[in-house]
Amino acid sequence: MRAVIVAIGVAFLVSLFCTPIAIRVFTRLKAGQPIRAEGPQMHQGKKGTPTMGGVVFILATVIAYVAGHLALTTLPDAQIAQVEPTITALVLLGLMVFCGAVGFIDDFLKVRKRHSGGLSARGKLLGQILVGAVFGVVALWFPSTMTDASGAVTNTETVGSTTLSFIRDIPALDVTKIGAVIIFIFVVMAATNGVNLTDGLDGLATGASVMVLGAYAVIAFWQYRHWCADPAYTANPDNYCYTVRDPLEIALIAGAAAGACVGFLWWNTSPARIFMGDTGALGLGGLIAGMAMSTRTILLLLIIGGLFVIITMSVVIQIISFKTTGKRVFRMSPLQHHFELAGWSEVNIVVRFWIIAGIGVAIALGLFYSDFLANMG
Repeated sequence: MRAVIVAIGVAFLVSLFCTPIAIRVFTRLKAGQPIRAEGPQMHQGKKGTPTMGGVVFILATVIAYVAGHLALTTLPDAQIAQVEPTITALVLLGLMVFCGAVGFIDDFLKVRKRHSGGLSARGKLLGQILVGAVFGVVALWFPSTMTDASGAVTNTETVGSTTLSFIRDIPALDVTKIGAVIIFIFVVMAATNGVNLTDGLDGLATGASVMVLGAYAVIAFWQYRHWCADPAYTANPDNYCYTVRDPLEIALIAGAAAGACVGFLWWNTSPARIFMGDTGALGLGGLIAGMAMSTRTILLLLIIGGLFVIITMSVVIQIISFKTTGKRVFRMSPLQHHFELAGWSEVNIVVRFWIIAGIGVAIALGLFYSDFLANMG
């Protein structure tokens, strides 16, 4: 727990105090956010606000991960504390950094062209597929070699699983390694685009991501405290345990990312002094996808990230309706812009959507804990 708290604190402080520096640097570089002409007219006043702020909280998360591991060296049981960096960390941080890199290219092109059209949709899609495929393969083909004091291997789990999962793996739904990688690519695409579509109002995506990442920190730490690789816990045969890999690493990274987003939110809330841009949105989406895979809660992501799902579906519904009937269901999509045009203030929309995000997180955590209670001996 100490390492997770250290990581959260370091990430928060780095993000809080480095974001103003990023604001000055990006302002000097004239890296302002272009605003779509077809978007809500009230957004035109945001033109020129520095973008690519996601660089700050991605960097803060990586720094906090290192700080958290330094804290782990003081723990008495290095074997269970997972002092050494793991493949799990490589996958999770790699997804955040490289999905963020795809977004950075998009942001850079927007700033350079002084136009809201950056990387093409095909280019962005190919980038997401490539990142998802590479880290999906790493997650499925590199098992843990964790050993106990006698040298016996106690954990051979991979980061990902060949079966679909809801609150835990569903053995009957084995999709093979290739199928699991394909599904993970889809999850990466869905999560990155979901966060990106939600990032339309000041602080909306940042606050929602804090809740989702916080939920994954809780889930992963609970899995760590009830881990099948922990002999002190599994000594009692009636104890229900989780067959995951490196849960403390997952909790540490999720907590660090949540803390970094809180620090960034200080400057990103309305009126925003900096935007996360596609750099931050795609980076967060990639990390959230990795969290779902590594905690074996792929389908639970639909509830944990309920706000992202709702906003994404509003776009899908709008497109299908317009192409099939020529009529629009919403005044404008994504959904937050519909309410803007309906006369709601930006702050009201953000707070109410945060409440929706919180409800999704609360339901998901309730289901997760209920499953644990149901499986205890």
